[in-house]
Amino acid sequence: MAAVAEHAGLPKLTPARMRAGDVLRVGAVGLRTRPLRAFLSALGIAIGIAAMIGVVGISSSSGAELDRTLSALGTNLLTVSSGQTLMGEPAKMPVEAEAMIERIGPVEAVSAAGRVGAAKVYRSEEVPKAQTNGINTYAARLDLPATVGATLRSGTWLNAATQRYPAAVLGSSAAQRLGVGAAGPDTQVVVGGKRFTVVGVLDPVPLADELDTAVLVGWPIAEAELDFDGYPTTLYTRAEEARLEAVRSVLAGTANPEAPNEVDVSRPSDALAAKQATSQAFTGLLLGVGAVALLVGGVGVANTMVISVLERRSEIGLRRSLGATRGQIRTQFLAESLLLSALGGAGGVLLGTGVTMGYALYQGWPAVIPAWATAGGLAATLAIGAVAGLYPAIRASRLSPTEALATP
Repeated sequence: MAAVAEHAGLPKLTPARMRAGDVLRVGAVGLRTRPLRAFLSALGIAIGIAAMIGVVGISSSSGAELDRTLSALGTNLLTVSSGQTLMGEPAKMPVEAEAMIERIGPVEAVSAAGRVGAAKVYRSEEVPKAQTNGINTYAARLDLPATVGATLRSGTWLNAATQRYPAAVLGSSAAQRLGVGAAGPDTQVVVGGKRFTVVGVLDPVPLADELDTAVLVGWPIAEAELDFDGYPTTLYTRAEEARLEAVRSVLAGTANPEAPNEVDVSRPSDALAAKQATSQAFTGLLLGVGAVALLVGGVGVANTMVISVLERRSEIGLRRSLGATRGQIRTQFLAESLLLSALGGAGGVLLGTGVTMGYALYQGWPAVIPAWATAGGLAATLAIGAVAGLYPAIRASRLSPTEALATP
């Protein structure tokens, strides 16, 4: 035809080019004419993206809360505890262990607690002896709360006077198990067969969770009334952050020079980090579930586009008859698929962001949504839209005008 036109003196015909605005308008035709179908298809994409962003955002917010907690409590706490002898029996640290650790240069603070194994705790004398509720009794130094970062929910901590009298401070879980809501002069518990007045109740202690299920009494009263042998079972040590590992390497030998192998040294903040690592592993599983949901949404988009091509054969034939090229037909349906996926992706980002912020606000966490999660989610939706729309677009472009117009 071009050769005939050229011999006849007519100008050569060239197909019109579609600008970006034209592509968007033409691609949006199918979405405007079938809004309910477009909404349901976009919803499948949105659910997958919202699940992925929500999981990543909640996990990141939890990690930010952990970092904030550790920053407030300090990551320079080391715990030195009695281990076992070579024969498998419980070991004992020397009475002088606390004083010896204090001589280490970078050590900033040391406090001790000693377990009083024979002193069982009950709410009253009427409670059966077998119902101990798993509560342990510890003799505690006066500077223990400052060293481990413990705070009081009710009452006061032991002081120079009350440590010599039957006064006790309950850990948060111990208070709950004993049915003690608050400290007071009329609130008493039975420790080792003797009544102790509850002068304080602790908040949960993240870096020393063994104190949560403990009843803490003064060192002198424990030795005088509860048959405490005076040996510390746990030493809490604060050291300079920059020299923490150096201090950690010498703690066992310093605490028990004769048998350093009978001493265990740990870093409580590592346990919290391990919990976060476990949470991140679970996050990976949930991300997989979100990816499956996203894949299902992509299949829904592909299905919608295939049906759209079948229903719009006459439209395709008419456009081809008016001069639209195969490339322009492909571009139209590919743009429609991308728009559909982009709408779902944008809705998913908004939904996932809202869920993350709402949950973080409910938990009292800082809301953190990584930029890579949002950008990655949108990129994933566009990639899925391109893949889902490619086959229907190619199929539509291959229809000849006569074949398409002949379809009823």
